[in-house]
Amino acid sequence: MVSEKVVKYQLAIMNDGAKTAINPKFTIHHSSFIILSISLVLMILLSLGIGAVEISPLQSLAILANKIGIELPFLFTSQQESVLLAIRLPRIILGLAVGTALAVSGVVLQGLFRNPLADPGLIGVSSGSAMAVAMAIVLGESITFLSIAKPIFLPFAAFFGGLAATIFIYRIGKKRNGSDIATMLLAGIAVNAFAVAGIGLMSFLATDAQLRNITFWNLGSLGGATWSSIAVAVPLILISVAFLLKMARSFNVILLGEAEARHLGINTERLKWQAIIFVALAVGASVAVSGAIGFIGLIVPHLLRLTIGADHRYLLKNSALLGANVILIADLLSRTMLNPAEIPIGIITALIGSPFFIWLLLKK
Repeated sequence: MVSEKVVKYQLAIMNDGAKTAINPKFTIHHSSFIILSISLVLMILLSLGIGAVEISPLQSLAILANKIGIELPFLFTSQQESVLLAIRLPRIILGLAVGTALAVSGVVLQGLFRNPLADPGLIGVSSGSAMAVAMAIVLGESITFLSIAKPIFLPFAAFFGGLAATIFIYRIGKKRNGSDIATMLLAGIAVNAFAVAGIGLMSFLATDAQLRNITFWNLGSLGGATWSSIAVAVPLILISVAFLLKMARSFNVILLGEAEARHLGINTERLKWQAIIFVALAVGASVAVSGAIGFIGLIVPHLLRLTIGADHRYLLKNSALLGANVILIADLLSRTMLNPAEIPIGIITALIGSPFFIWLLLKK
């Protein structure tokens, strides 16, 4: 027999349009989306202009317009054009994709495991991807084909590493009525420890050049952004995020419980496996091009839940925007705080995310 809360949810879906018109959170959802969109545009302009070579917003627009054949009456130098097109623009595009992927993946994992502490970095998904990348860097050099196909091979190696970690943690933490948070977190600690050991072994076997690459993956950075890496990683991230956004209503239903979700016609097993695969693909592609950047998937969903609620239809879209904002802010800090030196972006996010995580533990 269908439970009372399933009936209530069905009625809520039927009256969704009428309720939205009188629900004050309707305004919050849309206003937050507009605010985050505007702030993202401002962050892109700031990121384009701030650095060792100063570029004003009008000069940035003139350079970009010039590339598509439009002449604007704002002067710029060839150095400014080279810096913007070869360094800053690829870095910003990669940051937008990575921030979106990590934030959306955090929302999905928290909904999938039905607990508020799931995060690609915390439960070992990012470290599993990083270990796979480290193995690909060191062991792939000895295989000619893999060495040639390195730009394509690394994202897929990271994908399979993240997928293996996610499946392992899901299986360990799965209980009859959902997932057990303590078991999942302990499994995440075990995966992280194993990944650290694997990365340490690869670092021991690596050459000097390979060791520098592995260090880059461990700390996380957007400094290695190139148009070729964007061409490989960004389409994978966009495809994954697009499919995850389409699952928003299903994630709302599964929060009621798996039995109730099945009564509402949701194939829960297929939903969970699809979500796991797309999260692993998004996180794996992100780790392959930017390294392991932690806490974005933990901070962003919670900040938004405190303001707009837990409806995944709005939470996923706003998380994508806020995640992109946060990663651009962290990247701007990482390359300007100790200019001309650059602090790895993973250090910045960890410094921000660790106190936030402790606050969550104390509050919950």
